[in-house]
Amino acid sequence: MVSVAAAEHSAHDLVLAGLSAEESVRVREAIDFVQPFYAGQNTGKGQDAFEYALTVAGILANLEIDADTRIAALLFELPAIAPAEAEKIEPRFGKEIADLVTGIRQLMRLHEVTFEQADAAAKGKNAQQQAAIHLETLRKMLLAMATDMRVVLVRLASRVTTLRYFAEQKLNNERTREYGRTSLDLYAPLANRLGIWQLKWELEDLSFRFIEPEAYKRIAKMLEEKRIGREAFVANAIARLKAEMADAGIEAEVTGRPKHIYSIWNKMKGKSLDFSELYDVRAFRVIVEDVKTCYAVLGIVHHIWTPIPEEFDDYIARPKSNGYQSLHTVVTAEDGRALEVQIRTREMHHFAEYGVAAHWRYKEVGSSNFSAKKKYDEKIAWLRQLLAWKSEVADTVMGHEEGRREWVEKLKSASLDDRIYVLTPQARVIELPRGGTPIDFAYYLHSDVGHRCRGARVDGAMVPLNTPLKNGQTVEIITAKGGSAASAGPSRDWLSPGYAASPRTRSKVRAWFNALDQQNTLATGRGIIEKTLQREGKTAVNLEELAHKLGFAKPDDLFLAVGKETFSLRIVEQALHEGEAAKQAPANPDAAVVPRKSRASSVVQGAQSGVLVVGTAGLMTQLAKCCKPAPPDEIVGFITRGKGVSIHRTNCKNFAEMIAHAPERVIQTTWGETGKETVYPVDIFIIAQDRQGLLRDISDILMREKINVIGVATQSVKGQARMSFTAEIASTEQLNRALKIISEVKGVVDARRK
Repeated sequence: MVSVAAAEHSAHDLVLAGLSAEESVRVREAIDFVQPFYAGQNTGKGQDAFEYALTVAGILANLEIDADTRIAALLFELPAIAPAEAEKIEPRFGKEIADLVTGIRQLMRLHEVTFEQADAAAKGKNAQQQAAIHLETLRKMLLAMATDMRVVLVRLASRVTTLRYFAEQKLNNERTREYGRTSLDLYAPLANRLGIWQLKWELEDLSFRFIEPEAYKRIAKMLEEKRIGREAFVANAIARLKAEMADAGIEAEVTGRPKHIYSIWNKMKGKSLDFSELYDVRAFRVIVEDVKTCYAVLGIVHHIWTPIPEEFDDYIARPKSNGYQSLHTVVTAEDGRALEVQIRTREMHHFAEYGVAAHWRYKEVGSSNFSAKKKYDEKIAWLRQLLAWKSEVADTVMGHEEGRREWVEKLKSASLDDRIYVLTPQARVIELPRGGTPIDFAYYLHSDVGHRCRGARVDGAMVPLNTPLKNGQTVEIITAKGGSAASAGPSRDWLSPGYAASPRTRSKVRAWFNALDQQNTLATGRGIIEKTLQREGKTAVNLEELAHKLGFAKPDDLFLAVGKETFSLRIVEQALHEGEAAKQAPANPDAAVVPRKSRASSVVQGAQSGVLVVGTAGLMTQLAKCCKPAPPDEIVGFITRGKGVSIHRTNCKNFAEMIAHAPERVIQTTWGETGKETVYPVDIFIIAQDRQGLLRDISDILMREKINVIGVATQSVKGQARMSFTAEIASTEQLNRALKIISEVKGVVDARRK
């Protein structure tokens, strides 16, 4: 019987395998350091702590992992067993190993806090789909959390160690079944994605042993019952093939393929096959030096035994979409038993066993999802290539130690995702862009949580809101309890660089301020309209009707236009008094002139109006309301009784009637120099196809041309709108330019000066 001391010594040797003398000293120092603290202590699963640490480090040694990772594997249980001693890790072993230990502890904690969520999802609506989504998020999170990917390798080795312990103790309870389920759903696919087949197959078989104990025992029993006959059959086949290849001068390595119980069960279940119908139960693999030899060996195999055509696959000529290459054939021996043979080069074998052949893609998700996840797969493939490259550089142009150091540096800097994964206090996984802050986190939870965010705790400590979050951190948002919208809303600082990494977050913050500005503008416009109604004595006016009359769909649109000062209040006033304007004055020489009421002035005398009366000075002049002349119209004067000289356009119909009654009162006039602020009222008449927003469109043009509207009247008959405007202009050139633009408005038929 092997003594405990001998077993420990053997375990020590395994942990040190493949290391240089200097590295071996460092690893031995770590073993000696932890042994006193681990002595007599158990892990949370009940396993002896020191034995557990040696086993994890031994698995990593079998994968040829570097010394630092093995040391971290020996030390990572120390914070749980002797927290005070854990503070000595960095001073004694360096920051790199201390960071590795911290990362491993973080991943250990991840399992504990997240799978409660997976269990809850499995019991809810669309349980299977929800659980699958959650597990995929956790897989990505595991990879993304490990900024140093060696942390993930330690986590996988620790899970294998735990399952081995459960199997050795022959435990079978709800706890072991839970570990089996999580290992099969999460850790085995993760090992598969990383190309670490040694761990992948062991995780699957051990997990299957706890999840389906009866099926596991049945297949294991069938394998054992047939083992002697199967091994003898395969050995004879291998001997015969070797003899044939030797005669042909071919050197090759021929080995039997390992039998994985979970894989056998999957094939029996997926293809509805009996155990005896499985070809790869009797199988071996041939490894040669080049592709040409692969086909030569294939010819020999098909010469010795009868091939089954439908079971032949040439993945060398037509590699799988994931890059996998090999020749697969199934042949029938003389006694009728089938035999599977795989033929590949050494490079192909290394590629398939350790590297970038994404074997998991066609087994886990099927080819239909390949394109959708191509970008992420490329990152995974790159990492798997990196894991395979470790062995290449050590055996080729670079020295062993130099190659290992370069591999470690590459592995440390491997980044699989541009996302980070953080947790809520309830262990819900939240995915954010790299560089995400507590503000991004808050808005991801809910827009209202984001708006009311006032502070954040990360792993229990208060942090500034612009603190970049890291993978695996637990974030708690502190929100405002109440108050006004302004006091409870976001800060404009959040739109500054560094506060939010997500465009979605910045968009929501901008939307909040846009809505707030619109509310303020709306309130301003509403107040202006209400004051106008009070001043004009029209408080009983229906706002809906007023808005429609002015070309707006609803009152709020009118309030916004007035609040933004894009719609003239004078048009609103005129609409309120539409129909109340006095009828056009009769053609009475003395009544033809009505003093205009506008912001310019009601009565302008002499040269102040820009009108000169030939041969006289100081006469009061007024522009006739009937024709509303403006420079450079041809004008003429008519002397009225007591109201000075009335100025008309020469083609005015009223003026023609006045001449007929009193030609002696006509006086010659002309335009003189006008002041910069002098304006003249004119009438504009527009005919257009009636539509919503027509009045608003025309008013916008007049406003842009800086023409003030002092009166408006509209009428719609059978879909045709007839609109009259009284506007103040500086010259007819200004008016003609505006009329030209108005005539191009959709639906306008005629636009002219009256």
